[in-house]
Formats: sequence, C-alpha cells, structure tokens
Amino acid sequence: MSATQKIDLSAKNRRVATIFAAVALAMLGVGYAAVPLYEVFCRVTGYGGTTQRVDEAKAATVQTSHRVMSVRFDSNVNSALPWTFKPEQAVDRVTVGARDMAVYLATNESDEAIVGTATFNVTPLQAGQYFNKVQCFCFTEQVLQPGETMRMPVLYFIDPAILDDPDTKDIEEITLSYTFYRSKDGIAVDPANSGG
Repeated sequence: MSATQKIDLSAKNRRVATIFAAVALAMLGVGYAAVPLYEVFCRVTGYGGTTQRVDEAKAATVQTSHRVMSVRFDSNVNSALPWTFKPEQAVDRVTVGARDMAVYLATNESDEAIVGTATFNVTPLQAGQYFNKVQCFCFTEQVLQPGETMRMPVLYFIDPAILDDPDTKDIEEITLSYTFYRSKDGIAVDPANSGG
C-alpha cells in the first residue's frame, strides 16, 4: 500500500469516526429531550388523555353550547402516600363550554407533614384535547400537615369543539382521574417503579 493510499484511508477513517461520534451525540441529545418533548406533545394534542391548561382570559371567551355531558371524578392514592383522597361529588352534569368546579378532599392520615403531587388524565383519551383546566390543585405540589384535611378545587370547562370532532361528538361522559403520589423534590415518587 502506497503512502498516498494510507493517507486516503486514514482520512476516510477519521470521517467515519466523526460521523459516528456526531450520530452518538445526536442520539444522546434526543434521549435527554424525549421526555420534555413528549410532555409538550401530550399537552398540545391531548394525547393519552392529557388535559389542556388555559388562563382566565381564554376561558372567558368560550361560548356555551346547548349540549350537556356527564363528568365523572375518579381519585387514587399511591400506596406510599398515607392520604385519603376523594371527590366531594362523584358525577356532575355540565353544559359544554360552561365553566364548572369540582372539589376533591385530601386528608393526611400520618403523623408527619407530607408533600404530595397529583398526576391526571381523562378518558376517553380522545377527549383530553377538549378538557380545559383553568385552575387545579394538580398544577402545584400540595402540603398536608398531620391529620389535616384540605379541599382541592378544579375549575374546568369542556371546549365546544368536542361536538364538531367526528371522533368525540358522540361522547356522553368524560372521566377526570387523579392519582396522588408522595413528592420528592418536585417529582412524583412511585416506589414500585423507582426501585426504592
């Protein structure tokens, strides 16, 4: 092999190594960005039953419809959190487009202050993009002192656009479901999935 061929082969090897390094770095970047990008995608599209979050100004512009739907309220508590958590009312009938409020009750059954955080979704899943929350206890962590009971409101409305979507126009009932977890540094902790 001549000196020129060795130089050409060496240059090709460096180019291939550079390409593989760039691909590896890109894959690492995508791995770190995947979770936040997925969360943004779910919030924007309602994918997986993710509800929408709107401000008072947008909520005030929504027109009500003549249609009435049922909203069922579901509550769950992870086994690592010594709280009871339930809705004051299991089902509500709401006018599509009109703001309504549901209230959940949470009680800390332990002898220590505990921080909890709630995850949520709606079913049927395709209704998520039309279920709008104006205010919700799930937007922030909740601290309950030993034995304390707290009323936790949710101000919401169902976007009238749900009636124009062929996949959702026949929905009669939406279930809003919450699961409370013990929070550690702003992250919901599920011991069954965290190894601890």
